[in-house]
Amino acid sequence: MKQILSTYYADNAKKLHAIVDKILIRFGGLSGKDLDDFYSLANEVFVDVMRRYDDSKSFDAFLFSCLENKIKTEITRRNREKRKADRMSISIETPIGDDESFTIQDMIASNFDIEKEFLKESEDGYSKKMLLYLSRLSSLQKKVLRLNIAGYLPNEIKEQLDINEKQYTDCYAAIRSYRNVSVLF
Repeated sequence: MKQILSTYYADNAKKLHAIVDKILIRFGGLSGKDLDDFYSLANEVFVDVMRRYDDSKSFDAFLFSCLENKIKTEITRRNREKRKADRMSISIETPIGDDESFTIQDMIASNFDIEKEFLKESEDGYSKKMLLYLSRLSSLQKKVLRLNIAGYLPNEIKEQLDINEKQYTDCYAAIRSYRNVSVLF
């Protein structure tokens, strides 16, 4: 057994790694971290094979078949986890609440400040991106945006424009929606 152990673990487990590489070459798409995981798994299998080995069969063939089975099982487990995660994922475009125009994407925090972008002017007035953004807004939304930038509070904006809470919320959501703001990036 010492002879087998020294053969497989000589030169930093070169022979054991070569067997693992030979098995993994059929699967492909593995990173360096994956290789390290499979080398560690191979060490566990090697210890188990050393305990279970009897002289009736070739050690090399027995080790290879045990490694191949364990690696296939591990790859199957990993793929199952990936599929499970895929089934549980939802689109960032998924509407939330009763309002179909408000999506998860609109809720993601960002350091993008629309007010700063709105105030950033080029030599000829607003930048092309800003003009495109403004063209996507309704006249009411533009009025809400201008008053908001001027420092008016939401209640003052609603009062000045004579709009209710829902209208204000809808305008503000449209002003900050990713679909509209994305042209500014």
